[in-house]
Formats: sequence, C-alpha cells, structure tokens
Amino acid sequence: MHRQHTLIESPYGPLTLVATDGVLSGLYMTEQRHRPPEETFGDRDASPFGETISQLEAYFTGELREFDLPMRLDGTPFQRTVWQQLQLIPYGETRTYGELAAMLGKPNASRAVGLANGKNPIGVIVPCHRVIGAGGSLTGYGGGLDRKQRLLAFEGATPGSEDALF
Repeated sequence: MHRQHTLIESPYGPLTLVATDGVLSGLYMTEQRHRPPEETFGDRDASPFGETISQLEAYFTGELREFDLPMRLDGTPFQRTVWQQLQLIPYGETRTYGELAAMLGKPNASRAVGLANGKNPIGVIVPCHRVIGAGGSLTGYGGGLDRKQRLLAFEGATPGSEDALF
C-alpha cells in the first residue's frame, strides 16, 4: 500500500488530499476530528491529484455540483454503506440522520449513521456536511460547525451569505 498526499488551498482553509495506490482515499481539513496522524499520509507528491484538484476548484467556484472521481473509502461495511448513501444527497439539499438511517432500511440507527458520518475520510466530495439534526440543527461536523454552515450556505441549502466564504 503506497500513500501520497498534497495540500491545496480552499475557501475553507487548507485541505490535505491523500491517495492510496494512486486513488483518492482522504480529504481532510485542518483541525478535523478523526483526522489520521500526518505520518500516515505518505510522501508529499501532487501527481495523483490532478483531476481531484480540478474538480474541487470547479466546485468551489460554483461550476461543479457533482463529483466524478474514483475513490477508495476504507471503513467497515456499515460505514461504507453510509458513505455511499451520502453521495446520493443532491447538491443544495440536506437529509437528517434519521432520514439517512431510514434510507438504509435501519430506521433506529440514526446514532450509528451519525458516528459513521463523522468518520467519513473524504470530506466535501463525500458530502457529510449535507446531514443535519432532526430539528434542522447543524449538529456535529468533523471540520467544525462554522465550515459546515458555510458549505451549506454556499450550496444554497441554508440561509446565509456566500460572501462569508471568502
């Protein structure tokens, strides 16, 4: 297993991209909860990230609403199922943890869905920021609630100003 990483700037601060055997396996924000130790990211080398960087740039300028990238999502079978479901939430929309659990056929598993959501290794691209609490509350976000609110406002999913992004 060969790992490489690079850092890119974004409207939400620096992002660390990680590839495992040339396939995107991580996108982490600074001070992110559940962020693996830096020493596990491998050598710094931007070569495997050209398409990822292009699509992120297009997303951050509002030109791209749906990512199309090969990804390696390492986790338990349940976590991977949750992360696949996250990718079905359309740009500009949100789902509650309970709705996500029901979509998985496990209506009583909203807490487990929340835990899996929090361990999503590829933030932004696998849109865990689109999951909110039952009453519309933002609840937790590994990258911080401020970033979550700003991402949702940017996508038009919550009231807010896009001007706050920059």
